[in-house]
Amino acid sequence: MIMNANNYIPKEPVTIECNIEKTLDVIGGKWAFLVIRELFCGTRRFGELQRLIPAVSPRALTTTLRHLEEKGVLERHVFPTVPVTVEYTLTPKGEDLHHILKQMKLWAAKWT
Repeated sequence: MIMNANNYIPKEPVTIECNIEKTLDVIGGKWAFLVIRELFCGTRRFGELQRLIPAVSPRALTTTLRHLEEKGVLERHVFPTVPVTVEYTLTPKGEDLHHILKQMKLWAAKWT
């Protein structure tokens, strides 16, 4: 604490940015890895992702897709059909995660 003549003023904690934390903020969600894994195979529609990841609820999948879109990992393409067709594709930023996820898979195979 820093002492002032009138009272005590708490000192703000120093925050050090960690790149690993930043990465986990993007891909650390419960379903994010599985969604990204499926998109490594190419463009997918919402229904396809739901079938490929059967344990995810529609709400959780929607939340995950929105989060990944906000973070620039995937792109959402809407086609004016009836019903509306929506497709999801990895961006170059998302494609760049392939090596990281592959290394995590190798680590898991070795140690778990």
